[in-house]
Amino acid sequence: MTTLNELVGSNWKGSAELWVDPLGDQVQRSECTLAVEDGVVRYAWSHEGKPHRGSVTLREDGAEFTDTWHQPETMKCAHIAGARGIFQLEGTYGPDGDWGWRIGLFDRAPTGELVLQMTNIAPWGEEARAVRMVGSRE
Repeated sequence: MTTLNELVGSNWKGSAELWVDPLGDQVQRSECTLAVEDGVVRYAWSHEGKPHRGSVTLREDGAEFTDTWHQPETMKCAHIAGARGIFQLEGTYGPDGDWGWRIGLFDRAPTGELVLQMTNIAPWGEEARAVRMVGSRE
């Protein structure tokens, strides 16, 4: 299993997928980049031709997530203990904080790709794909 420390200093380029329709059937694609720094994953992508950036900053007591399109105000996240992948985090958002957001970073060992995946969780527990970025090392 790859650790984030093993990826520090690496840069990745690939494709991003964004689902915004309520049924999750219509995907919007763009190019993306990912960069792994010490305790931080930064990424860039675009939506309708406009560039966006985001980051996940890991801390011992949790993490912080921000994205210029999804989450312009910093969202506090907690580590999901025992979860698969390099890391998985969860946080809440919305006026009442009743919506959930899960972020995971995974390595696809056979292909050597890095995957950043985000899932939206409705207050009633239904999960919907939101974002998936798949990159190859530059």
